[in-house]
Amino acid sequence: MSANSITDWSDAYSNGAYIPDASAFPGKWQVMASAFRDDLRAANRLREDISYGPHLRNRFDLFLPEGTPKGLVVFVHGGYWMSFDKSAWSHLAQGTLAHGFALAMPSYVLCPEARISDITRQVGAAITAAASEVAGPIHLTGHSAGGHLVSRMNTSTSPLGADVLARLKKTVSISGLHDLRPLMKTKMNETQRLDLAEARAESAALLEPLDGIDITCWVGSAERPEFRRQNALLENLWSGFDVSVSSVEDAGKHHFDVIDGLADPDHRLVRTLLGV
Repeated sequence: MSANSITDWSDAYSNGAYIPDASAFPGKWQVMASAFRDDLRAANRLREDISYGPHLRNRFDLFLPEGTPKGLVVFVHGGYWMSFDKSAWSHLAQGTLAHGFALAMPSYVLCPEARISDITRQVGAAITAAASEVAGPIHLTGHSAGGHLVSRMNTSTSPLGADVLARLKKTVSISGLHDLRPLMKTKMNETQRLDLAEARAESAALLEPLDGIDITCWVGSAERPEFRRQNALLENLWSGFDVSVSSVEDAGKHHFDVIDGLADPDHRLVRTLLGV
């Protein structure tokens, strides 16, 4: 379905309605994440609730590999900027840790308490704080709204400082939303409160990328057509700049299982993220 044939934009961005047993996924994520945190806590390889700002949600967990980290990965969760926190995704650090990288996983203040532009600045602050804890190259990844947020870090109006950007090695935006304007037509926008000015200012696809960045946009081939379209946008629009940009459709994966590869050290998703 092309964008100009969509009449129900809320449906176009609805994932759970098109995924079998969708309601079971959040519970499964929480169980796996909690068990993984227990294991890392017992091994003294987890630092929890590190503050990066004044709000109670301005906290991140830092998962540590065995030995000195080779660098830092930051994973930013999704939930349409309206739901979830860092506690549901801890198990996704497994692939990163197996290759010797540390992984930081932040929460952030959600809409409607925060605007999306506020969340962008929060994530920039979280990445900056995590970068002060771990030396070496920085690799960013995030899912859905988190994919938007890590892509946004690579733009000319990035909230990241020059010192952090100089360490930025690779970004993988998973099911990322790179043009926020269509979301203004959804029911969700009653909570997100996007207006046209903010949608334009916060859409990576409408911004210039920073010179030299390396980004891969990753989506499941079984995801909603709008997510597949959004995934292709950056490669389409940024290919004319001095950047490395590519896109991948992961065969058979839908919006809720496309992230599973992050937990597998040998998965192509992890190898793409880490360059290994």
